[in-house]
Amino acid sequence: MNTNPDEELLIGLVSISDRASQGLYADQGIPALREWFAGALCSPWRMETRLIADDQAAIEATLIELVDAVGCHLVLTTGGTGPAARDVTPEATLAVADKVMPGFGEEMRRISLHFVPTAILSRQVGVIRRQALILNLPGQPKSIRETLEGVKAADGTVLANGIFAAVPYCIDLIGGPYIETVDAVIQAFRPKSARRPAPKEPPRTPDLGDQASTADATAARRSGVDA
Repeated sequence: MNTNPDEELLIGLVSISDRASQGLYADQGIPALREWFAGALCSPWRMETRLIADDQAAIEATLIELVDAVGCHLVLTTGGTGPAARDVTPEATLAVADKVMPGFGEEMRRISLHFVPTAILSRQVGVIRRQALILNLPGQPKSIRETLEGVKAADGTVLANGIFAAVPYCIDLIGGPYIETVDAVIQAFRPKSARRPAPKEPPRTPDLGDQASTADATAARRSGVDA
């Protein structure tokens, strides 16, 4: 469980693309994730970013650096999860894993299948290394948001839960900080025993107007008794 639940969440964002890393086009993954987290988290957080090529050794080294040296609690990659020869992000992620969390990959594909039949070609995985959760995300901003938030019908009915709903409790269990989310974006799920109680409001200090009103009311009651 949490070793320091009040610690600031450190997120590693890794965009994996040959062309973006060469400056041939602007990376879209990291800006999309930065924007999403800015609107989704209400507990303290900061990020470390990396833009690298589709090279398995480089991906492995980057993931190890972010977890072991930098101390990230959560690492998200974008890109390189398809069937093409240069798509090696899942292989690199599995190579550095202590535990595999297959449910994350299964849910990501289930979410994407609501939008495109080619979602079955994705090989995204989720793993744990030391006390960090590493997740492979899609490369497109729209798909990133859908994967994290899930799918809702027009009337608001949840058709598929976003994967981030399970991330805060997973981070709890592996010893990371307590993550709080903006419910309107994504509602974190925890069993009742793992939830923090809502903060109590401090007692209200009456102002001079309150004190004057109380004195007036007391005087009025006394006048009634004297009469």
